[in-house]
Amino acid sequence: MSNSIGEKFKITSFGSSHGVAVGAIVDGCPANLELTAEDIQKELNKRKPGTSSVTTPRKEADEVQILSGIFEGKTDGTPITGVIFNKNQHSKDYSMFKSTPRPSHGDFGWMSKYGNYDYNGGGRGSGRVTIGHVIGGAIAKKLLETQNIEVISHVIQIGNIEAEPQDFNTIKENIEKNPVRCADLKAAEEMEELILAKKQEGDSVGGIVETIAVGTPAGLGEPVFERLDGDLARILMNIGAVKGVEIGLGFDVANRTGSEINDEYQIEDGKITTKTNNSGGIIGGMSNGMPIVSRIAIKPTPSISKCQNSINLEKMENEKIEIKGRHDPCICPRVTVVAESSTAIVLADHMIRSGFIHPTNLEKNI
Repeated sequence: MSNSIGEKFKITSFGSSHGVAVGAIVDGCPANLELTAEDIQKELNKRKPGTSSVTTPRKEADEVQILSGIFEGKTDGTPITGVIFNKNQHSKDYSMFKSTPRPSHGDFGWMSKYGNYDYNGGGRGSGRVTIGHVIGGAIAKKLLETQNIEVISHVIQIGNIEAEPQDFNTIKENIEKNPVRCADLKAAEEMEELILAKKQEGDSVGGIVETIAVGTPAGLGEPVFERLDGDLARILMNIGAVKGVEIGLGFDVANRTGSEINDEYQIEDGKITTKTNNSGGIIGGMSNGMPIVSRIAIKPTPSISKCQNSINLEKMENEKIEIKGRHDPCICPRVTVVAESSTAIVLADHMIRSGFIHPTNLEKNI
């Protein structure tokens, strides 16, 4: 089972939804990065459950404990271990799924591949394990800040409700003003109403999350394998419930001509830029210095309270199931920080690999 990602800046995730704890080991972070538990906690608070009416009512403080890797307020070059202990599990809610896989969950795949499957809350396959992504992402974001790189994610669509495009500063300012984490405040109200309506019906709804990284230099990534867009697509697609990834215009390029979408170069204030950014900041597998823009399509939460069809693997017969427990009617708002963290992890890794960040000591010159 693969639980790690990254080459120079590597994240290893551990734990399960109803186990003792979840967390991450971050290996390859250079020494002398100013870092505290509060830096990581700030990011974790964006994804923790029970914070609004549009999230699961499961109450977890998600307080991180740093076990290693920080000395006197700075990283020391050794692996950074962050752990969060689970405190509010309701495992009894899942006992019926021991032999009855839930529709559109990973249950059947886990049972078929491993046999010994922790079905409580989805076990290792639960969205709760994205805590590891966020721990790694919080450290990656601090590392990117030293190079004036910012990464932010926001909800741009829930169901059939689409947000109007906003500039980067407006996105930063507005997403904290509503529980949906949408920068278009009018659309955010409509999205919240839709999510709550689906929750009342015992159903769920999906959406789209966009991530933007600004300040990245040109030259991150490789031209064939280990392309920057390829690595971004890989880590974003590895987030549970993500069913599609786009970079720049994405699938819309199929409807355009070359003359419509080509990003023409220009000199602006003494800097090389492009007049448009249809490629989302990545050309030929490498960054071109423009904002890196990606979008992920997130399916509706499969845990719904409506009666559904399944099978009983012990009896080998069809069976009806009703999923109880505490679930998000829409996971898009909480996925924003996971997408943000995942993007930061890839960018931090490539910044080290491409020589923009010293691999062992931030106080040394490249």
